[in-house]
Amino acid sequence: MKAIIPVAGAGTKLRPHTYTQPKALIPLAGRTILSIIIDQLVEAGINEFVFVIGYLGDKIQHYVQQKYPHLTCHFVQQNSREGTGHAILLTRQVVQDDEILIVLGDTICEGNFQELIAAPVSMLGLKKVDDPRNFGVAELNEENNIVRVVEKPQIPKSNQALVGVYKIKETPQLYDCLEQNILHQKKSHDEFQLTDALQCMIEHGVTFKTFKVTNWFDCGRKDTLLETNAILLSKYKMDNNPAQAYENTIIIPPVSIAEGCSIKNSIIGPNVAIGDNTVINYSIVKDSIIGSFSNLYEVVLKSSLIGSDANIRGLSQSLNIGDNTEIDLG
Repeated sequence: MKAIIPVAGAGTKLRPHTYTQPKALIPLAGRTILSIIIDQLVEAGINEFVFVIGYLGDKIQHYVQQKYPHLTCHFVQQNSREGTGHAILLTRQVVQDDEILIVLGDTICEGNFQELIAAPVSMLGLKKVDDPRNFGVAELNEENNIVRVVEKPQIPKSNQALVGVYKIKETPQLYDCLEQNILHQKKSHDEFQLTDALQCMIEHGVTFKTFKVTNWFDCGRKDTLLETNAILLSKYKMDNNPAQAYENTIIIPPVSIAEGCSIKNSIIGPNVAIGDNTVINYSIVKDSIIGSFSNLYEVVLKSSLIGSDANIRGLSQSLNIGDNTEIDLG
């Protein structure tokens, strides 16, 4: 089985960070979104991956090759962003007739992936949501089979949202449906959707069962990214940096502080992730993500997302600052 991870999106909802950094490489609880996904699938037994890259794709490729040299990895370029369906179709030559597990590169799901991989039928990851209008939605019958999927319906007939995890056994049928949808310009919300190809498969008799996820973390927006960071910091018990390691500093767990950081005269935490080689002095930081090689001096930050190579001086409260930014609030 091959895993396909589409990571070609521009991440517009996380700008300015995604002007210089792919969304999948934004730091999260001492790791990256992409590394959490890959590690999860490797643990479940997958060692061959297909990454659909586009915007800042060279950074994705470099990261994967440096961090996972032991994996078999393929990189497929999506030059025009025409939707997830278009992205998956581009992988056809690499995948051929193998079974596939598609995991979208901007969400983190938890569940029994070993059981999912071993399942004898195709399966779609689902979770109940309060407002399903912003998601793909699945409708089920009495046998718990999926009988219909719709992308972002205005009037949903179900509260079962597609979470971005798809196990496909009938791979040739999937690619045929994708190809036909693109040939006939069948779009939903101005893009070629994977959801429409899945509906095509259902109409041609393919059986889809449900894969229940225990947790689903949306990493596509600043507020949900910070919330996910806090949850995962507690889950991973990231308290491996004692306060005595930093001069005149109080550490309030959970926090994740990468290697090479210099922190003095500060209060850090709770729910803070700091990238490597960042310098913080005379500052208070909580509920925030700070990138690598940044410099914070005399700042008060809460619910902030700070990119790499940022330089911030002076009092502040809540910021959303991209890479290579310099701000003097004094």
